[in-house]
Amino acid sequence: MTPVLGSAALGSAPAPLLRRILLQGKYETVTMLRNGEQLILAVVLPLLAMVGLTVTPLLDGLGASRINIAAPGILALCALSTAFTGQGIATGFDRRYGVLRFLSTTPLGRTGLIAGKVLAVLAVLFLQVIAVAAVAFVLGWEPNPAGWLPGLAMLVLGAAAFTALGLLVAGTVRPEATLAITNLLWILLGSLGGIVIPPERLPALAQAAAHLLPSGALGQALRDAFQHGSVNTAAVFVLLLWTAIAGGAAIRWFKWN
Repeated sequence: MTPVLGSAALGSAPAPLLRRILLQGKYETVTMLRNGEQLILAVVLPLLAMVGLTVTPLLDGLGASRINIAAPGILALCALSTAFTGQGIATGFDRRYGVLRFLSTTPLGRTGLIAGKVLAVLAVLFLQVIAVAAVAFVLGWEPNPAGWLPGLAMLVLGAAAFTALGLLVAGTVRPEATLAITNLLWILLGSLGGIVIPPERLPALAQAAAHLLPSGALGQALRDAFQHGSVNTAAVFVLLLWTAIAGGAAIRWFKWN
């Protein structure tokens, strides 16, 4: 990984912190978009899942149309893919190869490095929203116009929770274990965590757990927003709680080398 030192030339004064963060965010974003495996996880698989849910009867009876139920859940899945799995794996291997330790000693600093990663997550998530919405509209999606503002706000909050969880995993276990854990959780949360399939269609035990998981909270919050134009306050509380707990744990136990 090429470090973003934030200096115009060797020996010059470091650039302002905001510029350093923006440069790092740009680099992280480009790196994520150039990674074929991450693109499959972040875009291709969610789009395939949305098409699959639209052409099968799995979501019948939950709303006016299958796509109206599927699209919000797929947007939530995009947040999980990018903020948790993608960022967790990238950070884990940056840590393994000493990139995190090196960048934390540059003018960018630890705060700038984390801020750059957050910016990259938001940038990629923005592109995912455009791609998913475009395909969803072709499939007949009819979101509630009043739901866009609360829906996008919940998507950002969900991304914050998943980023905190991804950094917690990446900063506390070996990179190989990070790869296994994040991919396994992507499968489990995507299928049984209430993020794509509403909890009422899950097994009884999964139903009870889904409402307390960040996946289930984000999925339900987006369905409420885009279907009814409403804000699910319980989901907001769950996501805030996960963000605070995972973020605090990451700050406390994150290992930079």
